[in-house]
Amino acid sequence: MTIRIWHQSFTVLSDLGAYDAALKEHFKRVSRPETEIVMHGMREGTYRTNYPGNDIRHVGIQYLHGIQFVEAGLEAQRDGFDAYAISSLPDPALREIRSLLTIPVVGYGESAMLTACLLGMRFSVLVFISELAELLEENVRRYGLRERLAGVADVGFRFADVLSGFSDPAPLIERFRTAARTQIAQGAHVIIPGEAPLCVLLAKHGVSSVDGVPVLDSLSCWIKHAEMLVDLKRQSNITACRKGYFHEPPAADRIAEILKFYGRGK
Repeated sequence: MTIRIWHQSFTVLSDLGAYDAALKEHFKRVSRPETEIVMHGMREGTYRTNYPGNDIRHVGIQYLHGIQFVEAGLEAQRDGFDAYAISSLPDPALREIRSLLTIPVVGYGESAMLTACLLGMRFSVLVFISELAELLEENVRRYGLRERLAGVADVGFRFADVLSGFSDPAPLIERFRTAARTQIAQGAHVIIPGEAPLCVLLAKHGVSSVDGVPVLDSLSCWIKHAEMLVDLKRQSNITACRKGYFHEPPAADRIAEILKFYGRGK
């Protein structure tokens, strides 16, 4: 039976041709044959350049951009998607979106961290947006995984280097391995290549371990988690908690009223 997943990126995908193409190829390779992943990005003109990191590194601006993730999630549910996937390491508005939707919702960062705990005792995250370290450490605490975190570290290169790596990957992959070895020496048993562009580049070129330590394909993690949650809902009628402040969905008409009041929504 077909599963339709709404993929929501924090990038404007039309600005990033090589990354967009690599994502499509990767999704086709790792998802089930009957799974359809429909790709969506931020609205054109969201950022001043093709690099969202200048905004993501500020908590206030990331909060403001989160409204696009909320609206996209509501649209995904209206359009009959089976699951909604936030495909961005910071998991923007993940908790809030889960409280608004009745379809399964997965987050890239959370899925990667939960999967890492199945593969080793402690994990490290390597990021090219160094300012995300504080946010990720806070997310780890929120997810109840503080004791499993070995560290969050700067990988030593930036977004532009990753984009260049799609045409010349060898130098960047070697720099990644060097950064990973530093984390392994500090006790990491699993390496999470933080932001999705780095993840898909490494997966495209078969980088799945460094010195026997797994390098996680974080994109595959949320795909498999989304497929599993849809299966649980269909086969066993198991869904997310719907009780309490963080889980009980408000009335759909009230959500629509509030969005209209703030000049948003349909």
